[in-house]
Amino acid sequence: MMQKPKNIPVDPGVYQFKDKNGEIIYIGKAKNLKNRVTSYFVENLMPKTASMVANATDISFIKVRNEFEALLLEANLVKKYRPKYNIELKDDKSPMYIGITDDEFPRIITFRKKEMGDLKLKNYYGPYLSGIAARGVLRRLRRIFPYSTHLPTKKICLYRQIGLCVPCPSEIANETNSEKRSELKKEYLRNIRSIRRVLDGKLAVLEKDLEKEIKEFSKNEEFEKAKATSDQLKAFINITSQKEYDPEDYLENPNFSEDLRDREKTELKNLISKYVSTEALVRIECFDIAHLAGSFPTASMVTTINGEPEKKFYRHFKIYQKKSNSDVDSMREVITRRLKHLEDWGRPDLIIIDGGKPQLSKVHDLLEAERIPFIGLAKQFETIVVILPDGEFREVRVRGEALKLVQRIRDEAHRFARRLHHKQVSASIRS
Repeated sequence: MMQKPKNIPVDPGVYQFKDKNGEIIYIGKAKNLKNRVTSYFVENLMPKTASMVANATDISFIKVRNEFEALLLEANLVKKYRPKYNIELKDDKSPMYIGITDDEFPRIITFRKKEMGDLKLKNYYGPYLSGIAARGVLRRLRRIFPYSTHLPTKKICLYRQIGLCVPCPSEIANETNSEKRSELKKEYLRNIRSIRRVLDGKLAVLEKDLEKEIKEFSKNEEFEKAKATSDQLKAFINITSQKEYDPEDYLENPNFSEDLRDREKTELKNLISKYVSTEALVRIECFDIAHLAGSFPTASMVTTINGEPEKKFYRHFKIYQKKSNSDVDSMREVITRRLKHLEDWGRPDLIIIDGGKPQLSKVHDLLEAERIPFIGLAKQFETIVVILPDGEFREVRVRGEALKLVQRIRDEAHRFARRLHHKQVSASIRS
């Protein structure tokens, strides 16, 4: 095992592990390089992480100005060098890419590698090893440099009204005044150019571009444009200095997230195996009910694959049964509807029901008939509820890594259920 390097910078940046041939085998990012890299030189590394460190003979660093720049640089370097441990760990999860399409009004989109062949792209960036990271980058940029995700239509899109698609390609395409149309198109392409600068990692270049534009607008007495560009520059500087990121991106624990998720699944499987028969916990689904004093009931199904959210398998349900204030009846309706889609949606290895004895009793016969393992999760004491073969209930306290897994998927089910519920309530208020 290589020796811990000395004089590690405390700045944000990217670190690169290299093997004996000088090949880069893993690239990571950190808000504090010293803290992050030092964490790899401990005795309790998990298998995949330990394998990478054992194969490394050297490590290098690239300091950057902020966490945002570290995130962009990591993606660009992984794309360039395709390090063994970055790629192997993510091949089965299909990492996220950001693309700029080759259209008259280029769109900014996210996509998986398997979708690349169907897209007409002018540029693409990534892989971003977390879909959250890719979407987070675009969410921040879109507030400053609005862009479109759609082709022009006859109707201006909703995002135009909330300032995230300004000018909207539909607005430009439908403009009859050629001079105004040209001006709007120029503005739109300027935003795309700015986003391209960011994704290329040319943050300093973009700042200089914006400063130059402000001076030119002021010189030409186009003070409104100068003010708008100045606001963009201030907002851009703000996002490159803020520390508002998903903690998963900068885990203090050095072990790969795959190692951590494996440990969570193993602990949960060991905990429930005494009561529930399951050979694997690759795919876990969690169901939750949301309502407002019995009104506007909705339900959610969220899915994790190997401990990670897989949103293409998420589902919303509107509740149709008459006893709309009954969580247990709502849960039976949702599970009944879910089981009709075992072939086209896939079959779970475990179902988590948000609730205790009443909810489990209501769906017990449905899931037993399909031989799908299931457990309940009682909120008050974070206990797992199971039904034994003799029909008795058993409550089991959850701790450690297993608790992190069930809490994470339960909280995600809550969030997703509330999303549809709030939409229904808002629509009712507007009507």
